[in-house]
Amino acid sequence: MSVAFINPGYANGTYWFTASRSMQAAAEDLGISLRIEYASRNYKLALEHTRTLAGLPPAQRPDYVILSNEFGTAAEMVKLLSDAGIKTFLAFSGRGSGAAGAELGKPRQQFPLWLGSLEPRASDAGYLTGQALIAQARRAGVPRIHGKMPMLVIGGDRSTPTSVFRLQGLYQAVREAGDVIVVQEVMAAWDRQRAARQASWLYRRHPQARMVWAGSDQMAMGAMAQWRARGGQPGKDAFFSGINTSPEALQSLSDGSMTTLAGGHFVTGAWALVMLYDYEHGKDFASEGLELQRPLFVRFDAALAQRYLKAYSDADFSRVDFASYSKVKNPAIQRYRFSFQALLP
Repeated sequence: MSVAFINPGYANGTYWFTASRSMQAAAEDLGISLRIEYASRNYKLALEHTRTLAGLPPAQRPDYVILSNEFGTAAEMVKLLSDAGIKTFLAFSGRGSGAAGAELGKPRQQFPLWLGSLEPRASDAGYLTGQALIAQARRAGVPRIHGKMPMLVIGGDRSTPTSVFRLQGLYQAVREAGDVIVVQEVMAAWDRQRAARQASWLYRRHPQARMVWAGSDQMAMGAMAQWRARGGQPGKDAFFSGINTSPEALQSLSDGSMTTLAGGHFVTGAWALVMLYDYEHGKDFASEGLELQRPLFVRFDAALAQRYLKAYSDADFSRVDFASYSKVKNPAIQRYRFSFQALLP
């Protein structure tokens, strides 16, 4: 059984590298031949990889291709691969609800070889970090404007479903809080340096803001660096949240400079391989649904951060028995028990 994964990130980017490492461990446990191509946050390169896979001689084509719907590009890639007779699966980001999602349609309908999707419930990440950030700002007694605490928001982009859902979760937390106002929202395209540049003028424009919510840990780290450059102390006179589990961000959480962090969803690709392995061997995941969303995010505290770093600072997931989550290999399993906690020793 052969699978290719078009990884939307950089080979040296912590999150997507970690996702690939967990997938490699799962592939080894399941006897899957896994090929990973990195798109380096470049939509054209992702399409180029897709065309290359579709253009291989039939005997060399992968049986399945796993895609992530970054920047809403999945429909185009699914069509290219379907025309080549290659089965596809969306992981990390599903089809979403916009025009791109409508173009793709539902799994196994317009594109019969598009089998389905598995995505973390991304709104959880925004909601959990938003709640914790607001609670810390209240405890610290940050400055208020007309009775409300101002918040700055640095999102990823406006078209990737994961980004959209994370923001939806955040705004739910803001509405529930009642004493918070988002004074400005910007998009940094998941880029640390761009987030730092944006933070620089955001701080000047909104001098009373002491809360910064970021859609990824790298964007949060960029905003924190800019706060330090102004003479501030993250975690003491301003509060920051992030998403993902880079060692740097986990260490920042441990030392208190980052207020809150959500993560653990990098393992989505490994769980997708379990589902495809079962499908290949006659156990269709359709019994649980074709577009699965699972609560794969956890909110890290300092203790959980240290526990995770101790176990996986080298991103070696070989100690996890991914085969034990397969319905084919374990017939007693009725429903998939996918979670981040499954990885923790």
